[in-house]
Amino acid sequence: MPLIEVRGLKTYFYTEDGIVRAVDGVDYTIEQEKTLGVVGESGCGKSVTALSIMGLVQSPPGKIEDGEILFHRDGKVMDLTKFNPKGREMRSIRGNEIAMIFQEPMTSLNPVYTIGNQIMEAIILHQELNKAEAKTKAVEMLRAVGIPLPEQRVDEYPHQLSGGMRQRAMIAMAMSCNPSLLIADEPTTALDVTIQAQVLELMNALRQEFQASIQFITHDLGVIAGMADDVVVMYLGRIVEASNVREVFHNSKHPYTQGLMHSIPSLAADKERLEPIKGVVPDPFETPPGCGFEPRCPHAMEICKTKMPELREVAPGHTAACYLYE
Repeated sequence: MPLIEVRGLKTYFYTEDGIVRAVDGVDYTIEQEKTLGVVGESGCGKSVTALSIMGLVQSPPGKIEDGEILFHRDGKVMDLTKFNPKGREMRSIRGNEIAMIFQEPMTSLNPVYTIGNQIMEAIILHQELNKAEAKTKAVEMLRAVGIPLPEQRVDEYPHQLSGGMRQRAMIAMAMSCNPSLLIADEPTTALDVTIQAQVLELMNALRQEFQASIQFITHDLGVIAGMADDVVVMYLGRIVEASNVREVFHNSKHPYTQGLMHSIPSLAADKERLEPIKGVVPDPFETPPGCGFEPRCPHAMEICKTKMPELREVAPGHTAACYLYE
């Protein structure tokens, strides 16, 4: 059963230099109790898609121009794009039903409030507990995410915690209201590999314990291989490939996805040098009229320069936006 259905989502930013089509017609589904991995280079629209779901796109200059974000809850279907981002309906969902872990915990946590106060804020708002009950719940959540001495840490400030503990505190804050969907926006980028593995293991355990779904945003394909059930690959604001994680890794179809796979170091492959994707991402103010990947694609055809390929099924349950499969 779907939990979130994103249909034709378009989120644009209107600046003095022109229009940035950060998300330009994105479609995907997040199933209940599953993890969807969203991968792609920086600037491809991964985070803006997540912020659109949360109703956190800054306006101006940002605006959701078109599309639907259908949230399935208790047998009802709500289109989140119809809600006022600052209205009561969206506030009752944000942080309660849908929570988000942001990229850098040191900038996401307020330095002048204790960790406990920041976790308690959401608990008091959404679960209607008093301050003492909320603090008890905050300690329980810190213990659940593996922070030692949670009774002491709950009264400490962000700068007193290590990077790994700050990230765990962010996860505790996000999971404190038992959300249906947890959006994790590159939550392991600033962590060393040992702490990264612990955080990923923790998130998988919490997903099962709380029966939640996860949208995991990252540029690290190794993380996606260990975390995700399904994968969507984004490039220049659009999805270029989507399937289950095994299909995408072992039978990738789109030249961009294939380029990402070839750039991963491998102990099994007999290569002296990695194969980078040639060129750079086009200027967002001057996107190509056809396929966005055409200037960098080794298989580009004449039609790729003038007409945008549509996302279509190229194998059972596997879609790609490429003229190679027409």
